[in-house]
Amino acid sequence: MLRELACALLLAALLHAATSAQVASVLQPGTSPLVVFRVVFTTGAAFDPAGKEGLASLTAAMIGQGGSRAMSYQQIVEAMYPMASSVDWQVDKEMTVFSGTTHVENLDRFSALLKDMLLDPGFRPDDFTRLRDDAVNFLKVSLREGNDEELGKEYLYNVIYAGHPYAHHNRGTIGSLQKLTLDDVRDFHRTHYTRANLVIGLAGGYPNGFSQKVESDFEKLPGGTADKKRFDAPRLPAGARIQIVTRDTRSTAISVGFPIDVNRASKDWPALALVASYFGQHRSSNSYLYQRLREVRGLNYGDYAYVEYFPRGMFLFTPDPNLARQQQIFQIWIRPVESQNGVFALRAALYEYDRLIRDGMSREAFEATREFLAKYANILTQTQSARLGYALDSRYYGIGDYNTYIRDALSTLTLDDVNRAIRQHLQTDTMRIVIVTKDGQAFRDAVVKNQPSPIAYNSPKPQALVDEDKVIQAYRISVKPEDVVVVPVERVFE
Repeated sequence: MLRELACALLLAALLHAATSAQVASVLQPGTSPLVVFRVVFTTGAAFDPAGKEGLASLTAAMIGQGGSRAMSYQQIVEAMYPMASSVDWQVDKEMTVFSGTTHVENLDRFSALLKDMLLDPGFRPDDFTRLRDDAVNFLKVSLREGNDEELGKEYLYNVIYAGHPYAHHNRGTIGSLQKLTLDDVRDFHRTHYTRANLVIGLAGGYPNGFSQKVESDFEKLPGGTADKKRFDAPRLPAGARIQIVTRDTRSTAISVGFPIDVNRASKDWPALALVASYFGQHRSSNSYLYQRLREVRGLNYGDYAYVEYFPRGMFLFTPDPNLARQQQIFQIWIRPVESQNGVFALRAALYEYDRLIRDGMSREAFEATREFLAKYANILTQTQSARLGYALDSRYYGIGDYNTYIRDALSTLTLDDVNRAIRQHLQTDTMRIVIVTKDGQAFRDAVVKNQPSPIAYNSPKPQALVDEDKVIQAYRISVKPEDVVVVPVERVFE
């Protein structure tokens, strides 16, 4: 009897501990009349079960665009309209975030709606069908048939991470989405939307005691087990690989990249971030690659480089926060060029990249880029929502306040540090290249046969540039014929 009583008391104590565990928070109280919510679950597409790719994203869509049990999604939209508010959702490999901003006068109404959406989702069959169809159409139509640039960038990740939990697009694959069920969504929500995976972010002029109220509300979630998993780096065979996606398009889009064992928590991340900024700062006309390909030659719209995942880059000037990942790639993005100049543009990008590896950065370039990046951190975090997002990312990486982190790192960074990081982390042994173009076979033949790819200008160019072009037009792309594959666009994301 005593043993049974002791067991019952122990079980009650364990249950109490499980239901009263403190909810993790990142709080940034201030004086702004606008209050920002960022509710993060540290789970995402990397935790999709095999054969159910897209489940994490579809689950988030059902929460963010499917309504609560008490109100349909349309009713929630209508309720938020007078408040000029909405709830956005975003799913990446290891993070799912629901975000929204409201005026403090509407705080109670907005937070009540958000709470019901996240804690008591409606999971209606008609919403499931609508949102699953949306995801399929996004992959099949919006991305695969309507956006060469994002298509190439996203497919590059599929190629690099083949066989890895990061392999599929965050929205899933067309085949797997079509097989998902509403029960799959409910199971994923029950397993992964737990307090162990939850971090609540709040910023702005919310009243005293409000953060504790929100934390108390979310204690209704099951305790669960944190989705903490170590993702190994992809193991790629040595040598370059090229996949040429053929679709009916007037231009050629080029994406080049390879995995790096550096993320924002690594000691060499500031050095590589500086290199990427110098070589191809997003939307900057001052970057090296932009100057050499667009400004001097007029080849295309833009030429950029990244050391972190940057989706929707054609629509954004700065990256969204809450895309934190254990694994990253170094990527070069050549925004569309005229098809007749596609092979030359690829050669020119590789020629300049090889020059970067061989020569490193100059003192002048290092100093100018370091000065720029020290100020650019303020641009990245200029809004209240962005500051909160970066604070949540810093919590993930364990680096403290982002602006302080980057300023301190840059202040002690040396040119030798940067050039050592280039030699250590940037290479071509596992280069992966994705081309999106109309005549894939002609592009393949030009690469495999090392055919010259001269460029024609509408106006005379300096002799030094003409001479350099002669080198570039014959610049050898070191790849075996069997490693250059033409892929019909219908097979991408299938």
